[in-house]
Amino acid sequence: MTTTAPVLPRGNFNYPTNIKFGCGRIGELAEYCQSMGMQKPLLVTDQGLAKLALIHDAVQANNAAGVPTTVFSEVKPNPNGANIMTGVRQYIDGNHDGIIAFGGGSALDAGKAIALMVGQSRPIWDFEDVGDNWTRVNTQGMAPVIAIPTTAGTGSEVGRASVIVDETSHSKKIIFHPKMLPALVIADPQLTVPLPKPVTAATGMDALSHCLEAYCAPFYHPMADGIALEGIRLIKTNLPTACSQGDNLVARSNMLIASSMGATAFQKGLGAMHALAHPLGAIYDAHHGLLNAILMPYVLQRNREAIEDKIRHLTLVLELDSHTFTAFLDFIVALRTSIGIPHTLAQIGIDAKRDTEIGNLATQDPSAGGNPLPLSAQDYAMIFSNAVNGIL
Repeated sequence: MTTTAPVLPRGNFNYPTNIKFGCGRIGELAEYCQSMGMQKPLLVTDQGLAKLALIHDAVQANNAAGVPTTVFSEVKPNPNGANIMTGVRQYIDGNHDGIIAFGGGSALDAGKAIALMVGQSRPIWDFEDVGDNWTRVNTQGMAPVIAIPTTAGTGSEVGRASVIVDETSHSKKIIFHPKMLPALVIADPQLTVPLPKPVTAATGMDALSHCLEAYCAPFYHPMADGIALEGIRLIKTNLPTACSQGDNLVARSNMLIASSMGATAFQKGLGAMHALAHPLGAIYDAHHGLLNAILMPYVLQRNREAIEDKIRHLTLVLELDSHTFTAFLDFIVALRTSIGIPHTLAQIGIDAKRDTEIGNLATQDPSAGGNPLPLSAQDYAMIFSNAVNGIL
């Protein structure tokens, strides 16, 4: 009996930016650097990835092709303003002419923020996504960016913003400009194979949170809804396999594209999951995707009255046995359990002592504006407390 090898997804997309998708496409990096006029790029990654062969191999391949590449890796799991400005200094001192943002969401966000800031005279916080702050940017000074994701979660490779921690206020701020969208993405599923199961699970649930909150946001955007629905379906079908069979390239491919779909869809809006995850990440330095994964059912339960009809349609798309909100909530809880996501924030060392502070910070987060229901600081504090204590 013979078996047929699976057909691995591969293609070139131009939505929302130029995407080269498929296994092995990291081998085309030097070619794309040259086509974009990068003669001496700075590769931005995190400290963990900088030690791995995939970074070393990419740098060596670039060097061999006549594209000398230097690595900057002083990027925290939740990158802060100091990380960005250190990278800016290395970019300027090294006479670099482009950024390769290579890694998970932290490295991608840091790379995009460094590319923005190399040509600015204002502090980074002047470009927070509030009002028309983005018009302050000197676009002529921005560096070109190639984004290479190594996780299937944030979708930052197709985003126009970076989430950066302001150390003085202990808050996460969204730094935005339309031209922060990378000019080119190399999405190679093979780069996600080394991810351990816990990171695969947390980042995959982050992608799910993006799709789910975008779909539930109370705005008219059928295109985003369609992308979000298909993203959720792909995650349901592929995330458990990606966690249990890390070398399954079909599952890894579908998770990687679902991650980009989530970040494309959430241009419609996010919600309370992210409004809470952002301050929690800033204060406790916890993994963003894991926070969203833990918060997810508690936020869904609070929003139930506003999203029940949408969730009923989603259960049909997902082909669940029952087409009710309760069935969907049960599916989320079961999915989390099956891939090893903790049920409570207490299990990752977060208690409810700062519930009032967290509630107030959540109302100030830009993501709060996309929640299906308007929530007060007291509402957010209660969701947070429930997530600490496991009260659904």
